[in-house]
Amino acid sequence: MFLAALIAGTFLPFMPGSSEVVMAGLLASGNGEPWLLVLSATIGNVLGAIINYVAARYLSGLTDRKWFPITEAQLARSSNYFNRYGVWVLLLTWLPGIGDVITVIAGLLRTPFGIFFLLTALGKFIRYVAIMAGFSFF
Repeated sequence: MFLAALIAGTFLPFMPGSSEVVMAGLLASGNGEPWLLVLSATIGNVLGAIINYVAARYLSGLTDRKWFPITEAQLARSSNYFNRYGVWVLLLTWLPGIGDVITVIAGLLRTPFGIFFLLTALGKFIRYVAIMAGFSFF
């Protein structure tokens, strides 16, 4: 569970939503203690988000290079969006696909790590609790 969540939490190419599928499979088959699965998935996914954040923060000085995958204009637009909605957008990092982008933008914009960590961990934890609760309910 941890490894699937870690890989899914990074910008590495991987099937979106894969950690949710792994968790659902483990819960459905009765393998693993539900709260330990939630904890393992949350830790792995948050660690993946931290990798995105740190990599982007380290590479932020290279945004003016032609080979950099994000242009200055794209960064400016993303910065405006991020600044308009504030750091609260970090609560959406659990969303497959755009969640990775949000963590990268947070790193590029040098969002304070404490705020990044708290909001990202909270959003990801709530997602895995919701998956566990869904299986417990049905």
